[in-house]
Amino acid sequence: MFHLLPHRYTALVVGASGGIGSAVIEQLLSSSQVGHVMTVSRQPLVFDDPRITHFVLDISQEQDRQALKAELAARPVHLFFNAIGILHDKAQQLKPEKRLDQLSVENLAQTMSINAFTPILLIAALQDSFKGSHPAVIASLSARVGSIGDNRLGGWYSYRASKAAHNMLLKTASIELKRLNKQSVVLCLHPGTTDTSLSKPFQARVPDEKLFTPSFVAEQLLAVIAKRTPEDSGSFWDWNGQPIDW
Repeated sequence: MFHLLPHRYTALVVGASGGIGSAVIEQLLSSSQVGHVMTVSRQPLVFDDPRITHFVLDISQEQDRQALKAELAARPVHLFFNAIGILHDKAQQLKPEKRLDQLSVENLAQTMSINAFTPILLIAALQDSFKGSHPAVIASLSARVGSIGDNRLGGWYSYRASKAAHNMLLKTASIELKRLNKQSVVLCLHPGTTDTSLSKPFQARVPDEKLFTPSFVAEQLLAVIAKRTPEDSGSFWDWNGQPIDW
């Protein structure tokens, strides 16, 4: 599946209980190339595969990021896939803003924290597992609406800004990681509109052919990752293998 990665490579998937995260895990386990898949979610999950090690952690919290770092103990990670993200939360009255007067510092801070700060802080905590001379692919879910050049409709202030910040942070990390590991590849990925809880409230106007199943998205994104090389590090791609403007 992955020409860049060795036989029996080690993968780490964060956001394992989500639609895309769980589908990525299934895709990885369908290949004999993977040797060990470490999965992270906030609640216990049961996997019927000896190659899985599951950690129950909330990686939005510093103590849990440090706990994962201790568990890895600088073990080389060949593929890191970040599938966490937030768009709405009924309990916190969080939803995409359509107008300026809907903005609040609480919603801006929460969306930015989960979508932008948490992924880069986790990469920072686990950087010893990405250093060295082994192939190390870091792939993190972004969104096309995070593209400044592609923003023609407006709205969704917090989500757009958080994904734009996510992209800049990952792009910047790709430059540093290249100095620490010449075989590193850092990628921002747009999955398209996927039939998950994140997109559920916004699916009514999405044509059937543009609403993708998690399994389709996982297969597509892993195929996109498989075609990338260290020269592509710090780039932004959609599910169909097309580059996206920053």
